[in-house]
Amino acid sequence: MVRLKGFQKLTSVDDALHIFFGKIQIKKLKTTCIPLHSALNRVLAEDVIAEEDLPRFDRSAVDGYAVRAEDTSKASQFKPKTLQLIDKTAVGEKQTKKVWTGNPIPKGANAVVMLENVKLVGDKIEVWVSLTPGENVSKKGEDVRKGEVAVKAGTRLKPHHLGLIGALGISEAQVFEKPKIAVLATGNELVDADGKPREGQVFEVNRLVISALCRELDAESVDLGIAEDDFDEICERLKKGLEMADAMITTGGTSVGVSDLVPEAINKVGKPGVIVHGVSMRPAMPTALAVANAKPIIILSGNPVAAMFGFEVFARPLICKLLGLKKEETRPIMRAKITKKVTSALGRKTFIRVHVFPRDEFFAEPISTRGSGIISTMTRANGYVVVPENREGLAEGESVSVHLFDNVEAG
Repeated sequence: MVRLKGFQKLTSVDDALHIFFGKIQIKKLKTTCIPLHSALNRVLAEDVIAEEDLPRFDRSAVDGYAVRAEDTSKASQFKPKTLQLIDKTAVGEKQTKKVWTGNPIPKGANAVVMLENVKLVGDKIEVWVSLTPGENVSKKGEDVRKGEVAVKAGTRLKPHHLGLIGALGISEAQVFEKPKIAVLATGNELVDADGKPREGQVFEVNRLVISALCRELDAESVDLGIAEDDFDEICERLKKGLEMADAMITTGGTSVGVSDLVPEAINKVGKPGVIVHGVSMRPAMPTALAVANAKPIIILSGNPVAAMFGFEVFARPLICKLLGLKKEETRPIMRAKITKKVTSALGRKTFIRVHVFPRDEFFAEPISTRGSGIISTMTRANGYVVVPENREGLAEGESVSVHLFDNVEAG
């Protein structure tokens, strides 16, 4: 009956994070060399050093004519300067050579006049603008100097990073292997989506959602299925997950009811076991954090929305560290005005689901402050607002920071 008394003490979100990461020693994952065209969203394991200047030579930044800037001094449409068009590797006094974007700048030239600022007259051009040295020229090494770090280790590779690395003549990237996250659901009331629920059973969705959230961060998920509320079965699944993966996430069985067996099972499977149980946040208050056999375990609520927010607060920073990222990847944040008053419990960090929409400015409409099992509140929201522990809510019209997990529709 002691279980049924509820949580006697809750740990603040910040303290829980501090305690959890203080007990974990993040081991760097192995690295692998992969083709650049396969490296999108992977995390770079070592600095990319430029072995030559980029650009490798002075080149034209526009389509036009390479000139000596001094030959265009005081030129205008009313008093154009006339230059002789040549086709040689060097440009002399009052001479010019046609160049296209990316072409090397001929020897002797120091600027490029754009096509629209000249008139072709036979084998000569009339220049209508006065240029300064270096105008419309991309200088050698302007992008990256030889020996410089072009892309730092710990960077998640996006298309522009791949473009820069490729421009340096590099065709492969040394990246960290993807961390494996074992995902386990527990509960007699759960049945897979392709199964037939008996009376009182529900379709299990947390594995689907949590696995997708892992893959969204580019971690691999390992599905451990559903364990019934049986202590020995839960222990066996936990042992399997700890052997196969770099970290574990479980859902369900983490409250204080007689069938909430996961924390006890973790304490048996490995040490130090559960180090935080019960966090002062809403939703996701029953969240627990553990370490077993040197591997982190996050024990999330069985309620889908609570599980999602528990993942957001604890699993997201953990996976970012496992990935080898330089810093945690947070959700995009924007400012908006809350459309109505919101109440929250003093002493608990509250996560308010909101729908952000534009009018003459951006507004955030609260979807629900309750209902951690109502998944549709997440599909109707595109972000969330965090109410700090020292606040009892938000006033209507108050400007808030919204953490976006979906797009904001145009007005």
